Amino acid sequence: MNIFENNPIVPIQKITFPGNDIPVNVFMKRDDLTDIFISGNKYYKLKYNVQYALENNIKRLISFGGAYSNHIHAFSYVCRLFGFEGIGIIRGELTYPINPTLKFASENGMKIEYVSRSEYRLKHTDEFKSKLKEKYGEFLYVPEGGSNDLAIKGAVEILDNIDIEYDYVALAAGTGGTAAGVISSLKGEKFVYVFPVLKGSEFLRGEITNFVNLHSFATYNNFDLIKDYHFGGYAKTKPELFDFIDEFYNLNDIHLDPVYTGKMMFGLNESIKSGLIPEGKTVLAIHTGGLQGIEGMKHRLGNQPENYF
Repeated sequence: MNIFENNPIVPIQKITFPGNDIPVNVFMKRDDLTDIFISGNKYYKLKYNVQYALENNIKRLISFGGAYSNHIHAFSYVCRLFGFEGIGIIRGELTYPINPTLKFASENGMKIEYVSRSEYRLKHTDEFKSKLKEKYGEFLYVPEGGSNDLAIKGAVEILDNIDIEYDYVALAAGTGGTAAGVISSLKGEKFVYVFPVLKGSEFLRGEITNFVNLHSFATYNNFDLIKDYHFGGYAKTKPELFDFIDEFYNLNDIHLDPVYTGKMMFGLNESIKSGLIPEGKTVLAIHTGGLQGIEGMKHRLGNQPENYF
């Protein structure tokens, strides 16, 4: 059975924030429940890449990511599931013990190639792609985070089958592809708050706009970046984030990862308390999955703090 044949129907859950009784309604679309291994936005971003590869009889897929990448984790499983030869170009050097993300990818049969950070920055260039083609032969190039025109086409479907009325959408962003799909699907209606997990993320505004144009041939301005909740940058954290994630789980029985959705929900809570979201309005927050990142964070921190996860 093709897992992408029918998009999964997931719960939309009413949210309670710790220490916040301001009358703003927040619901969470539980896309962390789309699939065990292809969860959240990765399900939608990989869907049409897989379809394209199958329809064009492409046997080899190459993609890119950091050592703890949610995309690489899901990409490796998709390649195994559909019988593709999967190759992951990983930023940085091989370190031991191998982390849980890359261990999983390796167990799925993905070939892992480590490149220096300086070389990794050239991944979009024709010269870099030519070297890969010379080494591996023909392949489908799937960008870092999976964000290409096929990914945007999938991300447009994230807001399908929503059975509640809402005024705003909130979601985390890394490469901006998911946000672009959601913005494209709204066609200028409602408003989207995007919470980047990268430090110095103003560039994302242009990236998102370019992705939207690529898919919709239109420009929509119904979104803004909330840039104050990256906690120091990608994969960086602070104790107050861990405390929030722990309290949030106790209130809602929902796990948040500390790299993406945890930061977004922390930022959304603070945005409501600051008055950015008017009282009486309703926010639909998208849980973009990525819970495999919890194990990655534990690996980074040596299972500290002890009371987390």
